[in-house]
Amino acid sequence: MKYAAEWLDKIGLGGERVRMFNLSSAMAVQFAEYVREMTETVRKLGPNPLRRST
Repeated sequence: MKYAAEWLDKIGLGGERVRMFNLSSAMAVQFAEYVREMTETVRKLGPNPLRRST
């Protein structure tokens, strides 16, 4: 995972856009919290800087 984040930083996408969480199926509350956290992080980062405008 660290390698993927470093690679994304190098190409200008931001390594914060990728994370890995290990959860069991009984951890629904924690899953929902991770989803909220990642959604907030990606919104703060904004759109993909490499995407072409159409």
